Amino acid sequence: MTAAETGLQEKAHVCDVLILGAKVVDGSGQDAYLAHVAITADKIVAIQKVSQVNERPHYLGHRKVDGKGLVLAPGFIDVHTHDDTNVIRNPEMLPKVSQGITTVIVGNCGISAAPVRLTGAPPDPMNLLGEQADFVYPEFADYAAAVEAHSPAVNVAALVGHTALRNNVMNDLLRPAYKDEIIQMRQQLHQAMEQGALGLSSGLAYYNANAAPAEEVQALVDCLRQHDGIYTTHLRTEFDEIIPAMNEAFDTAKQGQVPLVISHLKCAGAGNWGRTTETLALFEHRAQHQHAACDCYPYSASSSTLDLNQVTDEFEIFITWSESEPSMAGQTLASIASQWQLPLLDAAKRLQPAGAVYHGLHPEDVKRVLAYPRTMVGSDGLPNDPHPHPRLWGAFPRVLGYYCRELALFSLPQAVHKMTGLSAQQFGLKKRGLVKEGYFADLVLFDPDRIIDKASFSEPKQVASGIVALYVNGQLTYQEAASKDISPQVTARAGRMLRRK
Repeated sequence: MTAAETGLQEKAHVCDVLILGAKVVDGSGQDAYLAHVAITADKIVAIQKVSQVNERPHYLGHRKVDGKGLVLAPGFIDVHTHDDTNVIRNPEMLPKVSQGITTVIVGNCGISAAPVRLTGAPPDPMNLLGEQADFVYPEFADYAAAVEAHSPAVNVAALVGHTALRNNVMNDLLRPAYKDEIIQMRQQLHQAMEQGALGLSSGLAYYNANAAPAEEVQALVDCLRQHDGIYTTHLRTEFDEIIPAMNEAFDTAKQGQVPLVISHLKCAGAGNWGRTTETLALFEHRAQHQHAACDCYPYSASSSTLDLNQVTDEFEIFITWSESEPSMAGQTLASIASQWQLPLLDAAKRLQPAGAVYHGLHPEDVKRVLAYPRTMVGSDGLPNDPHPHPRLWGAFPRVLGYYCRELALFSLPQAVHKMTGLSAQQFGLKKRGLVKEGYFADLVLFDPDRIIDKASFSEPKQVASGIVALYVNGQLTYQEAASKDISPQVTARAGRMLRRK
């Protein structure tokens, strides 16, 4: 510290980290402004708005960071992930921190790591989260304790999966639950909510949940009201009958008097391209009378397990893994079927269980949903997939680089709001999602001119460009590599388990 700084110290506060002259996009959706931002421990302690980047700061920082020409935003909140077991098994979480994410919400689509009791292999699609040995959390509290013990690089908040609850109490998932089974599921859900779960998720499109009637789901959603929980759903279908499926979701949440999030809102299948004008009109009409939002990933392809109901020749289906025919992974279903001289459906049956990327969405529909004001951003990445969809590594930089900067689909403050403030508000994440004094210092510093996703469908495991630095609870967690010859590094693991309330 220089003599001048020593003299100034008597008149100024001292902080741990001082980010100087950054363009602050605070997550609220409001206009950006220049500021110096001071961090002490895990909090933002001061925001000094300035008229020019070299204006003298009121704080002295033990570590100074030059923010000139860079954007400082809240760390991105990935509202739709399947990182349940990966935050424990791979706590550095490089695919997430390298794209500016500081918080992940797990337990989506009806599948969660807890509370789970398995007697055999995890049923589809719970197998997306890992193998039987990875499901060792019979209560939600067990999972929360494991997250805290392993100190992941990101914060973790969790939903309870409807399919996971069904697995715990039912001997046959291809039927509706009996009354006594619903009672047991309600008891487990109540306990998980008391232990800090955010709410309930369902994945009614999957065959191990599809037999559940609306009444079964309703009985569980009704449990959430007393806990101020949230209901999120992978709709019963995203194809031809999407309107009835949306109405079912809205009706369920409305009767339960809880907020609704429709997961990865889309119109799937070539016959439904363009119908987002219809689905978004319905969404807005219903949302006028109840609390509702949705999330979206910024790609015109989806990814999940290989679903026989989605096998078609209308669009390309890429096989990412196959337990029964592992050598066939990395090829299209059409190519495999041709090699085997089988119809597509028969080839798909032979490959199962398997994973797939479905190029079944239209880019204009993706743009329309992404621009919708009630839409948040979620990656929906599958971290255990050997050839993952590129959204696992690139979703958030793609929103900022491609959709915001290149296509001008929305302003930068609007884009950041969809990834931060809106997400924290919808999921009740207290003192997160905004650059605001007193809030946790989950912050991302990025270059607005360079930020872009590098992950592709052919080479999906690539770090994005333009994420200069990431802070999680005040700790420098990730820095962009100085050259292509240097591997990106996670420098801290300061993430926390974020419990409801």
